[in-house]
Amino acid sequence: MCPSSRSIRNGKAVLRYVPDAARALAEARDRGALAHLVGPMSSKAEALEAIGVALDFPFWYGRNLDALHDCLVDLSWQPVGEHVLVWAGHHQLEAADPEGYRAVLAVLDDAAAASSGRPLSVLLADA
Repeated sequence: MCPSSRSIRNGKAVLRYVPDAARALAEARDRGALAHLVGPMSSKAEALEAIGVALDFPFWYGRNLDALHDCLVDLSWQPVGEHVLVWAGHHQLEAADPEGYRAVLAVLDDAAAASSGRPLSVLLADA
C-alpha cells in the first residue's frame, strides 16, 4: 500500500497516491474539478483504452503512448477547468505488466506536468 497523498514528483504534485478512489473522486468534485475514473486493468493496451474512454478522447486517438501524451496535454474537447484522473487498482497493471505500468505512469506524469489551460492531476488509488 502506498502512503496517502505521497507525491511522485517533487514540487508540483502531479501524480499522487491516495488510499480510496471514491473519496478522491468526491473530494475532486467538491472543489469543482471534473473527475474521471479508471479501474483496474492488466495490460498496457487496456490502460490506453480505459484512459481514452474515461477522458472521452477524440476519434483520432491512436491508443499508443505518444497519442496518450498528446491527448492528455491538450484536453481541448473537455470543459475548461481542473481535471482529475483517478486510477483505482493501479497495482493490478503493475503486477501484470511492470514495464507497461511504468511507461503509462511516465506518460501520465509528464502530461500532467505539462498541462495548462485544463490542468490535469492523476491520483493512484489502492481501491
